[in-house]
Amino acid sequence: MAPAEDDISIDEKRVYAGSAGRTDAYVATGTGIVRVSLSADKVGAFDMVARDPARDVTVLARGGGPDLAVAATPDGLSVAAVGDDPAFESVDDEPAVAVGAARDRDDALLVAREDGAIERINVGEGDEATVSSTTRIGTVTDPRAVDGGLVAGAKAVYRVGERGITDVGLDDARDVAGAGMPLAATGAGLYWLGNGWMTAREAVAEAVASDGDGHAMAVVGGDLLVHSDGAGEWGEETWTPADLPVDETPVALGYGPGVSVAVTDAGTLCVDAGDGWRHQVVGVRDVAGVALAVVE
Repeated sequence: MAPAEDDISIDEKRVYAGSAGRTDAYVATGTGIVRVSLSADKVGAFDMVARDPARDVTVLARGGGPDLAVAATPDGLSVAAVGDDPAFESVDDEPAVAVGAARDRDDALLVAREDGAIERINVGEGDEATVSSTTRIGTVTDPRAVDGGLVAGAKAVYRVGERGITDVGLDDARDVAGAGMPLAATGAGLYWLGNGWMTAREAVAEAVASDGDGHAMAVVGGDLLVHSDGAGEWGEETWTPADLPVDETPVALGYGPGVSVAVTDAGTLCVDAGDGWRHQVVGVRDVAGVALAVVE
């Protein structure tokens, strides 16, 4: 097992962060949100930045203000500006189960509510995040995840568009990835959207993520698989098992500039910047999601 920090001193980490830039990983858990600072594959400081249970988290890039970290919680949406001192504040009080950036609108979120409602929420400009408008798009049964204009639900995967919500098939969807090639993790397997939904792997798939540039990860049968084909193929042979440095099950996946992140059920954050996986025990349980934000 590889050492978590590879004996890198604090001073060395500061020098490295200054040259490689910093990305923050926001981890949604049953006890709050943990922020973990990354510089390429070096793991720096981590701290609890919100102490209310979070069911999902996303990062909304904005042109008219700082990027936002947005959490879906049992008490509604909670939002903080990305930076050194994020302060999460509630912006509504309708229970939410999943949240993601709306690909079809700038400065907009897609939110899945506890009652099945799917909403598009526009966020105003400026340093303080405020909801400028809310549009109810439709309703789905038991929504579970939102990403890139796709919604995973108990009865189907749904695509959100200008005309509303469209059922695009499958069943028992647990997660979706909408950046680039549409992907879906379901109780029956991992699927990609070709001429209809095509099977990539058959086994229970719990999580999936992509960066929109041909890179993707998925948790299938408890194992982390990485998409390893650069020629536009997505079949079974293009997915290979990842050799994580811990014997734990990954449950939340995310991408940042040049980095892949997997967080395990035991609260370990694993990061790969192209030279293999490194890890840090963050010490949280009930992990529900992870999202990455560029800080500097």
